[in-house]
Amino acid sequence: MLTGVALIDLTKYRPCVGVMLLNKEGLVFVGQRKNKRLLEHTAPGFEWQMPQGGIDEDEDPQAAALRELAEETNVTSVSVLAQSPDWYAYTLPPDIAKQSWKGRYIGQRQKWFALRFEGDEHEINVHAPAGGHKPEFDEWRWEQMDRLCDLVIPFKRPVYEQVVRDFAHLVG
Repeated sequence: MLTGVALIDLTKYRPCVGVMLLNKEGLVFVGQRKNKRLLEHTAPGFEWQMPQGGIDEDEDPQAAALRELAEETNVTSVSVLAQSPDWYAYTLPPDIAKQSWKGRYIGQRQKWFALRFEGDEHEINVHAPAGGHKPEFDEWRWEQMDRLCDLVIPFKRPVYEQVVRDFAHLVG
């Protein structure tokens, strides 16, 4: 089931995964977007987000979540705690949709995974992530789950609100 949009053409929404990475204290990893000129990612005061990225053709969503996490943070020492019961979607504002992904998509549909970070913080490297991938973040920190929605760009906020509801039981 897809939540967040009424009857839509799913081919217009990029298949994607999101990762809520929790440390042992129940705090959530957030990264500050490096390229602040990409309007689909940031707005002044809203440069922080959880790792997310596209699902490759024929790729399992959980495998995509683990791959994206490694490509953006270098983190591989994780255990899977949960996955969202549904797919969630957000639609980009029309002016941004025309510029993003060469106009192919108007938003993203996402499957979210909650993962427990089992490693040492020295494993986290947003400046030189795994596989030589271009860095997506220039800073990172651990954040309270209830603050996540205030940090993300507003058009992604409804998805973040649902993800927080889905995974709130994992902290506390």
